[in-house]
Amino acid sequence: MSTKALIHAHPDFVAVATDDIGKNEDFVAVFMDDGKETSLRSKEDIALGHKIALRNIAKGEKVIEYGEVIGAATKDIVTGEHVHVHNVKSLRWA
Repeated sequence: MSTKALIHAHPDFVAVATDDIGKNEDFVAVFMDDGKETSLRSKEDIALGHKIALRNIAKGEKVIEYGEVIGAATKDIVTGEHVHVHNVKSLRWA
C-alpha cells in the first residue's frame, strides 16, 4: 500500500491527499507530528490536495484539521469520504 495522504496532527478528523486517490482505493496516511501511519480506504475519488475523512463525522459536528476547528459538517460524513465545501461549512463568519 502506498502513502497518499498526510495528517497534520493526531486530533485531526481529516487527511490531505498528496496524490490522487481512486474510489475504493486502500492507501496509507502519515501523521506529520510523529510519523505514525494509518491505513484507509476511500469511498470516492479524492483529488490531490483535497481532504478525506479519517473517521465518521456527524452532521453539525465541528471538523478538526491542524488541531483546530475548520468548520462544521453540513451532513453526515463517513470515514473515507471526500471532505470539502459540499459537506463542510466554515464557521469563520458565523
